[in-house]
Amino acid sequence: MREGEVVVLANGADDNPQEGERLADYVVDVYPLNRYYFGSKDALSTKDETIADSLLRLKSNYEARGLRTNVQAVILVELFKHPHLLLLQVKNRTFDLPGGRLKQGESDLEGLRRKLSRKLSLDEGSDEVEWEVGDCLGMWWRPDFETVLYPYLPPNIKQPKECAKLFLVKLPVSRKFIVPKNLKLLAVPLCQVHDNHKADARSTWCIRCGPAECTWL
Repeated sequence: MREGEVVVLANGADDNPQEGERLADYVVDVYPLNRYYFGSKDALSTKDETIADSLLRLKSNYEARGLRTNVQAVILVELFKHPHLLLLQVKNRTFDLPGGRLKQGESDLEGLRRKLSRKLSLDEGSDEVEWEVGDCLGMWWRPDFETVLYPYLPPNIKQPKECAKLFLVKLPVSRKFIVPKNLKLLAVPLCQVHDNHKADARSTWCIRCGPAECTWL
């Protein structure tokens, strides 16, 4: 593959024509990072200084409103001829997929588009191309007020505290990403998503500065 070419990710289909017809539903065009514009905007207010603060707020919200639902975006770009996942980093500590908590009565799609516009667009009412939210890729569950999440709901858990839904978000050929100044947008190789605390920072790319060991925060 030459530099700047589009990467196509797809599940293979056999010689069955019906399988071939459905293949388009599973194709994801991944465009080079240099096709996108990245800018910044005013910092967002943060509700939690530490992970412990976040868990305390989760407990308080659960007592008031019950199960909390988070929606998160899986966004892919091509860099160094490999697909990379876009992650947001807060104060050089936690890494998160773009997204956030749903409001009461808000649908998954509405909530995810709202959160993406708030964290990755100029503002929620901008004329930017609408986010194309695709299939739900999976759900993770938080059984208790702790940091551990599971990709399934343990059978002995009747009242989970949080559900996180992951959705594929397909990017157009180009668009603008406007990121709050107190967030760092990173492109992380897919091969380093697992055991990310052991990831080699040299292969993780800060959208603003280059190598992720930058210290602009």
